[in-house]
Amino acid sequence: MTIDMDDSQITDIAGIRKFLDGSGKLKLKGLSRDEKYVWIARTLRKFGYFKLRKKVKALVKRYAQRITGYSDAQLTRLIARQLRHGRIAAQPAARHRFAQRYTPEDIGLLAETDNVHYRLSGPATKALFQRAYAVYGDLRFVRLKDISVAHLYNLRAAKAYKQRALVLAKTQPVKSSIGARKKPSPEGQPGYLRVDTVHQGDKDKAKGIYHINVVDEVTQWEVVGAVEGISEVFLEPLLEKLLERFPFPISGFHSDNGSEYINDRVARLLRNLLIEQTKSRSRRTNDNALVEGKNGSVIRKQMGYAHIPRRHAARVNAFYMSYFNDYLNFHRPCGFATTLTDAKGKQKKVYKTWITPYERLKTLKDWKQYLRPGVSAEQLAQIAAAKSDHDFAVEMLRAKSKLFSLVGKA
Repeated sequence: MTIDMDDSQITDIAGIRKFLDGSGKLKLKGLSRDEKYVWIARTLRKFGYFKLRKKVKALVKRYAQRITGYSDAQLTRLIARQLRHGRIAAQPAARHRFAQRYTPEDIGLLAETDNVHYRLSGPATKALFQRAYAVYGDLRFVRLKDISVAHLYNLRAAKAYKQRALVLAKTQPVKSSIGARKKPSPEGQPGYLRVDTVHQGDKDKAKGIYHINVVDEVTQWEVVGAVEGISEVFLEPLLEKLLERFPFPISGFHSDNGSEYINDRVARLLRNLLIEQTKSRSRRTNDNALVEGKNGSVIRKQMGYAHIPRRHAARVNAFYMSYFNDYLNFHRPCGFATTLTDAKGKQKKVYKTWITPYERLKTLKDWKQYLRPGVSAEQLAQIAAAKSDHDFAVEMLRAKSKLFSLVGKA
């Protein structure tokens, strides 16, 4: 290091006074910070700064200010550092950093959970973490079970998460013509169903399969099936099987005004089962919103938008009956709204309860009374406890991958 300045002629306090009065001669070029620190330390030692009287110290300090360009406060700090440590050196920046609570393993576990459950909402994902730890005793979720929903989305934005997570396109809204006659009134009892159809795309003018989505309004118990067409010939036998998959008797069947449900054969089927059939009211687009929301967040998210030929309807339906419906009802948390009313009477729905449809069914008063003949509480409990949410989702995902490989080859 080279200091390109000559102050050798200033050897005493008188020389400093002369320099400060403007009569001193000093050749000075630009100095780096480290060079300034070395010069200050050498000057303090040269004049015995710490043994000088107060007025003389002020002269030395003014002299150092003139040479280095530092302020009085800066020099005060540097002189104090020389006194404490015997040298002046640059100190690393001491920036405040929050302690890292969630490890890379936690981020990897979040990505894995999102992959097998197809990235549910933040509250639903947190509910999965809590269930994994509290219900199934998975200690890997000891930190994630307490994560806030807001910070969960922060972790999803992390680079480590993006390297592991699947890339999912945003769910596109389903637009269907909803007309209206009567809105069901379940009054807190299960068995009032909302039904809708999801078409799996056309290709080369050939129709794809149709998904039939049926959801209970109170418990959000959901049963999905697949058919190769929505004519009465295909739809009637499937509807009968779907209704049998619900653990409670069915009292109501609500759809939009589509002809696949508003026809004589479906009406006759429902009458034979003593089920009231209703359809949506005109200009009331929320009448069938529950099942339409499930179309996007469940079926489209899991099955995508790509064309699936009609000949694969039986395979897709078998996947639904063997894996998917149990996953939806025993291992996938749903949000249940709580209606808050303020002092002015304005109502607001908030989602603080995230549980599975099976758990929601058990919250009903005397819930066992709602079970249909042939279904027991013990049977439902065995299905729920057979596998953890994560393990069943992995098993379901493997079955779906096998299904899609067969669909892609055929």
